[in-house]
This record gives sequence, C-alpha cells and structure tokens, in this order.
Amino acid sequence: MATNKAGVKAVMILDTRRAKGGDKYPVKLRITFERDRKYYPTPHDLTESEFERVMFPQEGSRIKPAEKSLRKSIEAFEEKANEVINILPVFTWQQFEKKYIENRAAKDTIEGAFTEYANELRVAGRIGTAVSYECARESLKKFAEQNEFGSLRFADVTPLLLKEYETWMLQQGRSKATIGIYLRPLRALFNTAIADGDLKKDFYPFGLEKNKRYEIPTGKNIKKALQLSDIKLIYNHQPETEAAQKAKDFWVFMYLCNGINVKDMCLLTYGNIEGDVIKFVRAKTKRTKKDTQEIRIALTGEAKAIIERWGNKKKSADSFVFPILEKGLTPTKERQLIQQLTQVINSHMKAIATTLGIDSSLTTYVARHSFATVLLRHTKNPLLVGNALGHSDIKTTQSYFAGFEDETLKDAMAALTAF
Repeated sequence: MATNKAGVKAVMILDTRRAKGGDKYPVKLRITFERDRKYYPTPHDLTESEFERVMFPQEGSRIKPAEKSLRKSIEAFEEKANEVINILPVFTWQQFEKKYIENRAAKDTIEGAFTEYANELRVAGRIGTAVSYECARESLKKFAEQNEFGSLRFADVTPLLLKEYETWMLQQGRSKATIGIYLRPLRALFNTAIADGDLKKDFYPFGLEKNKRYEIPTGKNIKKALQLSDIKLIYNHQPETEAAQKAKDFWVFMYLCNGINVKDMCLLTYGNIEGDVIKFVRAKTKRTKKDTQEIRIALTGEAKAIIERWGNKKKSADSFVFPILEKGLTPTKERQLIQQLTQVINSHMKAIATTLGIDSSLTTYVARHSFATVLLRHTKNPLLVGNALGHSDIKTTQSYFAGFEDETLKDAMAALTAF
C-alpha cells in the first residue's frame, strides 16, 4: 500500500465480497480518498492463500519465478495508479479515472488478457476459439520465460520483440503458418484494447509500415485439392470394413455437399432439408453481428444414399441427420465428439489413400478444397463457388448478388462426379 502526496491511498486487495468461481476471488485496485473507496478490476483471480503467498511471502520462504512474475504484474496496477495521482494538480475521481483508464491496458499482462478472453469464450460455448487463444498464450509465455523477459505487458510488445518471437519460433522448428496462428489472437487483443479506449494506437505493433510495424507472416498456400481422377478412385472404392466404409461415405458426403466441414455436417437436422436442397448457416458465422449467409446444397443421389445408410431413422425436423451428437450436450462435449469423428475419418482416409496409391493426405479439409477446385474448373465462376462455400470475402459482388437458382446449382454439382 502507498500513500502519495495527494493523501490518496492506493492498495491491491483481494475482493472477497463475491467469489468468481470455486474459492477464487478477483484481485482489485482499491483507491481511498476522503473516506470514499472505489475498486478497479485486474485480470487476476486468486484464492486467499495464493494472494497471501504471492503478495506477502513469509521471510525465508521460497518464491517461485511464476509467483514473482505474478506479483510484479499485480503491483503494476498500484504503480500506475500512483503515477496518475502524483501528476494531478488536484485529485478528483473524474480526473483520476480519465488518466488511469487511458492506456490502462499498457501495463496489463498479455497472459492475463489471453486468460480473461479465453474464459469468456468458454462461457459463451466457443470452445475451439478459446483453445486457440490458450495455445497462443502458452507459446508467448514460454518464449518470455526462456528469454527471461518476465511477464509480458502490452507496452512490452514492440515490433522488435515480435520479430524476436518469430525467430525463436523458427528455431523451435515451427512454421510461419503456426507463427501466424499464434499472433493473430494477440493482434485481436490489441485491437480490442484500442477500440475500448484502454490503449492508445501508439502502442500498436502490427501493420505494414516498413521498419516501423511488424507484419504477421503467412505460410505458403499448399495446394490440397485432388484431381478428378483421384476422386473417381475414392468414389468407386469399396472398403473392407463397415467403419472404413462409413468414414469414406462421410468424406464423400462433405465433398458432394459444398465442402461442408465436420461440425456443420454433425449439426445438420432434417429441418435443414427441403426437398432436394439442404439449407443451413455455418456455425462459424452464426455468432457474427453481420448478416449471416444461408448456404444451399443441391443434394445429389449419392448424398441422399449416404443419408439413408448412416442417417438417423427418426426424421423429425429437430433430429440430427447423422447420429453423432445429441441435444443438450455441453459445448466441450460437443467439440470432443466432433474432433473424434474428424480423427476417425482422417485415419481411415489415410489408409484408403495408401491403398489407392493417392499421394495426398485425404483429410476432411481436402474434401472442401477439392469441391471448390472442381466446381471452379467447371463453372469458371468464382462467385458461385464462393456462395456455395459460404465465403464472406467477396462482399463487392455479393452486395448486388441475390443467389443462384437451385437448378443452376444442381447443374453445377453434376461436375463433381463427371467421371
């Protein structure tokens, strides 16, 4: 605790008035002025024993590096408050909050920001995105620890530091694509902090200005699409086991159905099927504030046959087409089942590729790329393909595009099995 020249007390406390979960409580900055108290949040939640051990270690006790880093991060909020208070000619709550909240994120830790947002994503059921943020957090944390940078704050993240991180990642044998995957969530956190007014644009380290900003690298776009002759081999292949046949059928279904991904396939209900057309909105875009784009799939005879072979026999509107998921699953369990199915399909398709002599990794993602490539070669119409895939990166043309007639889509789909 510190009392500055303005007679204002700033202290970091554990706010035990309301638990955040289990026996953890939020760590807050408490400002006291003329018997009035106000509390300001931090991204940290600790148990009472953790708070005591980190902030008030007993003499002679051994403090772990992580605890030292955490204490430094917590004390930074108090230091920031006293800096603001000491530059004010006269203390008022309004002036203090204006200065304190401005660039508040500059001294917030990157790890704390990642953790806070990942927790929000998990509560919202966006488990996959939360995992992406957590992986990025752990990578940056490991980089900071191995290079003895301590707990990184927003103000520490400069173009030079990001270049050092890129070099370190490459030395670890990681690809530029992976570096991009880890740094895009960090860039998103910076954008959010700036948009919320917690950080000035001067702290933004990303961009395209040569020698001034850091540009996130992109990996080489490796072609994943199959030739039509390879797809013919897969289409006509008769696996020896039921499990392999089911995996192949799911792969073919994804290829024939606009390159639909595994999650969207699992979430399809019979209510999405209207005659010979499937209509759905991608799970990936349902949460966006923008207008969601409905995808229409012209069902081919083979796609219908796959539904008959492996689909739920109960065909009510709210029944899932394929018996992979159940109603009422938690987001975590739903993601687990979808990942398991993806792994099963990829494992069997890898064996099929070996059997057929196809020099390609027949993943579910390859099914999507192959659909797009074959359709584009046939139609020479990227607008139709983008519409079928549910892409949002053709906004200029989509602004006046009302969609293709179902018959046009059916004719185009015939190209998928033109062998």
